[in-house]
Amino acid sequence: QVQLVESGGGLVQAGGSLRLSCAASGRTFSSYAMGWFRQAPGKERELVAAITSGGSTDYRDSVKGRFIISRDNAKNTMYLQMNSLKPEDTAIYYCAAKYGRTSYAPREYIYWGQGTQVTVSS
Repeated sequence: QVQLVESGGGLVQAGGSLRLSCAASGRTFSSYAMGWFRQAPGKERELVAAITSGGSTDYRDSVKGRFIISRDNAKNTMYLQMNSLKPEDTAIYYCAAKYGRTSYAPREYIYWGQGTQVTVSS
């Protein structure tokens, strides 16, 4: 069982930065593949970035070069550094965990946080 708690969301102007954190409970955090998802009103939940237990990363095209995903297994925490934010990045951001490889499919992730709101004003 893993419990995930996101923090770090907020309101920022376009071009600004935010750093999201996902704190995990449990002693097996390092064995999970982790992902950051987002969901805007009226849209489907989509993967933003993912990181394997070994630290390999993957990003959706729209955030490549702007967002950086990382994890600190000693602190049971995952991060998402978001730079050059755009109004279209506005959404609720969720962290999620799964066994095995990372995936773009939300249904494959078994543990979810409650989400944190990110709002980017133009």
